[in-house]
Amino acid sequence: MNSIIEQSIKQKRTVLTELESKKLIAQYGIETTSINLARTEAEAVKLSDNIGYPVVLKISSADITHKSDAGGVKVGLKNAAEVAEAYKNIMTSCLKYCPTAVIEGVTVQDMAKPALEVIIGVTTDPQFGPVIMFGLGGVWVEVLKDVVFRLIPIEKVDAQKMIREIKGFNLLKGYRGQEPANVELLENLLLKVSDMIVKNPEISEMDLNPVFVSKDKAIAVDARVILFK
Repeated sequence: MNSIIEQSIKQKRTVLTELESKKLIAQYGIETTSINLARTEAEAVKLSDNIGYPVVLKISSADITHKSDAGGVKVGLKNAAEVAEAYKNIMTSCLKYCPTAVIEGVTVQDMAKPALEVIIGVTTDPQFGPVIMFGLGGVWVEVLKDVVFRLIPIEKVDAQKMIREIKGFNLLKGYRGQEPANVELLENLLLKVSDMIVKNPEISEMDLNPVFVSKDKAIAVDARVILFK
């Protein structure tokens, strides 16, 4: 059993923090933004200085899964003063949002270069088992619901077909002068997610949303992993 999953089970937690989720997916070759945990305001500033600006701060708590709703996300922080202020605001807002939350601290991440957003998700069907989803990500997944599904495990031909089946595939090819996305990287990413789920049957759900995809990168900006109870 994977050590990150094993630790969560021992602690009787089914929801992995973003830090844990990103560490887990990185072990399977899935690229993410750099991520470090700051337990104090001073640590957040020091880590930001080391990473280089701009940075993103996010609350780290298994009890707060909707970080933005809780006021737990601050992006585009350009200097130490903004980081210090953001740290205080995040802690105050999140404790007000969920007073009983166990808060590890705040994660400090580099700010990924904006690109076309896609989503890769995993859910478990009670009859057929694990299912992988692919579609346009960010707000588009809620507005357009342009997603497709396959049973896990998938093969390369499945990944190829999934990407080409979404209505927004033309956006991936490059639309009205926009830079085309690297479809092969997306295919490989789908295969890595499928492989990860096969090797970790304890995982009930997973979301990589958004994944920023460009001509040379496919990077998971946010990640959430949920285990079976």
